[in-house]
Amino acid sequence: MAEAIIKVENLKKHFPIKAALPFKKSEQAVKAVDGVSFEVFRGETLGIVGESGCGKSTMARLINQLIRPTEGKVLFNGKDLALMGTKEIRSSRKNIQMVFQNPYASLDPRKSIGDLIAEPLEIHHVGNKKMQKERVLELLDVVGLSSYHANRYPHEFSGGQRQRINIARALALNPDVIICDEPVSALDVSVQAQVINLLKDLQKQFNLTYIFISHDLNVVRYICDRIAVMYLGKIVEVGNYNEIYQEPLHPYTKALLSAIPKESPYESKERILLKGDVPSPVNPPSGCSFHQRCPMAMDICKRVVPRLEQHDGKQKVACHLVNPDHSFHNEESGII
Repeated sequence: MAEAIIKVENLKKHFPIKAALPFKKSEQAVKAVDGVSFEVFRGETLGIVGESGCGKSTMARLINQLIRPTEGKVLFNGKDLALMGTKEIRSSRKNIQMVFQNPYASLDPRKSIGDLIAEPLEIHHVGNKKMQKERVLELLDVVGLSSYHANRYPHEFSGGQRQRINIARALALNPDVIICDEPVSALDVSVQAQVINLLKDLQKQFNLTYIFISHDLNVVRYICDRIAVMYLGKIVEVGNYNEIYQEPLHPYTKALLSAIPKESPYESKERILLKGDVPSPVNPPSGCSFHQRCPMAMDICKRVVPRLEQHDGKQKVACHLVNPDHSFHNEESGII
């Protein structure tokens, strides 16, 4: 079995809401990530999908400790990042890098491309000026750009080229893990394919591990080995891409997959339309967080939090319909 390079245990992030009156303390909080657990194995690509606002990007920032968790653990090679001090976290970020969604906002317009790619090397004191310059030229070549691009500025590049520059920055420190937070959603479809293929080639070349966040299920299917489906701050289903796409178990996963456009006009496909809006993360529903929109919700779904359990040796799913044995559940926590 592959080695787990990242292990997330009961991860939570609650953002307090300021009270309307300055002298009154508010007890409310936005539960952006609310008890998430999963593993990422070395060399794989784990896709994380879900509606906007479900907590995908917040979870990415928690893994890299750009924001600190309210509760839970983030284990990287067995070490809990949440317990580390500022200096230790800064050092650990050499091994966990990020590629953000917006290639335009990710680059300082006042700096040349060479300086931008060299910046991580300078921050972490890697090599002298000559070595850093050589590394910049090497990275430009790796991502499909030319050496003369080092003297140009971000406004001179297209969106796809800027994202290649961001990928080069992420590779500068030879990381083990790269978190891709919707890296192609702001790009044209033709450019998306080029960037996705580049990421796949770099993974083979440098033995990278990816956490790939996206709302585009076709892109996720193409690049990911396993897929985790998030809803309202929780993971409701996780498994390899064949299991998820061919036999989805959770009603929310089925609804997401039904929204993928038909590949052929002759394809027969039923669209599952969910009623109502996503509940507020400030006051999520009791029991299963999806029960208010689920067409097959039972009474127990309103009271008991379903556990994320493996079903028939395949994917894990948090659903009372799929895993009906509730004898070990407690109505408040979900577990005795």
